[in-house]
Amino acid sequence: MTALSEPPTEVGPSFFQSFFRGMQSMVSIPALILTAAFVGYAGLARESGLTLGHTLVLAGLVWALPSVVVLTGALTSGASMLTAAIAVALASVRLMPMTVALMPMLRVEGKTKRWQLLIASHFVAVTAWVYAMKHMPDMPREARLPFFLGFAGGLSSFVVMMTAVSYLVISDMPPMVAGALFMLTPVYFTCSLWGASRLSYDKAAMILGLFLGPFFHVYAPGLDLLWTGLVGGTLAYAGVKAYRRAVQ
Repeated sequence: MTALSEPPTEVGPSFFQSFFRGMQSMVSIPALILTAAFVGYAGLARESGLTLGHTLVLAGLVWALPSVVVLTGALTSGASMLTAAIAVALASVRLMPMTVALMPMLRVEGKTKRWQLLIASHFVAVTAWVYAMKHMPDMPREARLPFFLGFAGGLSSFVVMMTAVSYLVISDMPPMVAGALFMLTPVYFTCSLWGASRLSYDKAAMILGLFLGPFFHVYAPGLDLLWTGLVGGTLAYAGVKAYRRAVQ
């Protein structure tokens, strides 16, 4: 009688169900904008003298578009491997706090393996991160990792495929169109980050970053992104905290 009176145990979605749900979610405006931006990058890579193989390796292994552009510029300018590595590391340092914030959301205590998180960390870029942080908090914890792998992995595969197609046909596209497609990425990133910001600190940091970015670009070229994030984030945190103390 006790067994009959117990409520049935709810079974969550399987790994593959969550994975394919993530792949289905890949069909979205963010994915289209990112793909369009990589179409523009294909033109840049071809004009820079990179082969199709080199272009696809950079797109698939580096993945984050700003880092891909930085590495392409370093390679085509004749920079040493050490210089190129440092440049890409500085361009990618912004992804470290994103990864630190995302991995605890994906991990299931006692079940998730470290190598699974390492694979997921490879796909951490602004598009995948913003989409994950916006949609995954409402999902069962067991479904988050396969969903993220399906979304980000599928998006990466599709973008690499479209980059290959664009590389082969980009010569027939007007340069102005290719450049406009490439510029869609920063516009989308700014709008997406603002929409995903849930704290006053985040929005204050973005506003300060818009003003500090051009300043550091002129007076600290090469380290402008790092200084903009460091100074803007610190001032935003201190300013919002001081404001809250003043109104209390």
